[in-house]
Amino acid sequence: MYKIGVMGDRDSIYGFASAGLDVLPANSGADGAKLLRQIADDYAVIFITEKLASEMETELARYRDKTTPALIPIPGVTGDTGIGMANISKAVEKAVGADILK
Repeated sequence: MYKIGVMGDRDSIYGFASAGLDVLPANSGADGAKLLRQIADDYAVIFITEKLASEMETELARYRDKTTPALIPIPGVTGDTGIGMANISKAVEKAVGADILK
């Protein structure tokens, strides 16, 4: 059975444990990439803080065309960097042929 997890710095992710999600602490892009390779087969959805996602873009690209896990950037305690919305815009443009969100 697949799981749902949240990856990022401790301050940003530990609140998700109360919602029943697995918290997967990673403080750097290198730590996050290594952790993602270890757990990818067990998770259907992994939320990743935008800061961590920006540090591990190469690793995330390996999973972009795969069905699972769905890797979803979320804002961390440092705020919204816009990475999540940029990824949604790219996906919409790919699916529709034009960026209809602007």
